[in-house]
Amino acid sequence: MTATGRVAAEFDAAWRSFLRRKTAVFFTFFFPVLLIVIFGALVRTDPGAGGGLFTEPPEYYVPGYVATVVLFTPLSRLGSTVARHREGNRFEKLATTPLSRAEWLAARTLVNTVIIGIASLLVLVLVAVLTGAALPLSPLLVPYIVFGVVLFCGVGAVLGAVTESQDGAVTASNTIGLPLLFLSDTFVPPELLPEWFGPLQNLSPLTYFARGVRALTPGQSGDPLGPLAILAVLAAISFVIGAYAIPQTD
Repeated sequence: MTATGRVAAEFDAAWRSFLRRKTAVFFTFFFPVLLIVIFGALVRTDPGAGGGLFTEPPEYYVPGYVATVVLFTPLSRLGSTVARHREGNRFEKLATTPLSRAEWLAARTLVNTVIIGIASLLVLVLVAVLTGAALPLSPLLVPYIVFGVVLFCGVGAVLGAVTESQDGAVTASNTIGLPLLFLSDTFVPPELLPEWFGPLQNLSPLTYFARGVRALTPGQSGDPLGPLAILAVLAAISFVIGAYAIPQTD
């Protein structure tokens, strides 16, 4: 079997496994919907206010809503999956097959790309309906989502490899994900943060996702290509590190 065939077979198995886990399916799509309902429909934005959170036009927050699924889903899913495979000694069995660690991670990343692509579409529709925001309909949105998923799948694989259990992997993903979500130029404008925090914000890969998607959104400004190039490089690096971190035996 070729590498493509091995990845396709693992993708099929992982996809079927995801569909069988009804709770995982529910919460994958429920969390971003809940976030939009709370912040978009209940709290709402007030561009006429003098300052504070959620005072920008609705379009400003579109990248943050999409970033929610692009960030949390791969971190928690890959982290818990790798940890679960370690607990069940499945990587020892994997080492006896032709499927490499990189191919295994590629298949899992493809599954997450499909899941997050569907979730992102749902998020955009809800944002348009509940907030009236104009949506980023540029074809460049697709590579932004793909590179974002690849990047955070790599990070999730590392978390699953270094934590001691599935619960530890999920805890680690939430500990990393929550600060990144709100401090990466997503929901909180940079001018509301201390001046010294600016360089630190530029260290977050999610910052480049948010700025690039915002540049694609009507009514917003920015360079959509520069952040995309940076995100692509970071995604490649993260994937390589994630594949290397997956244990051959445990």
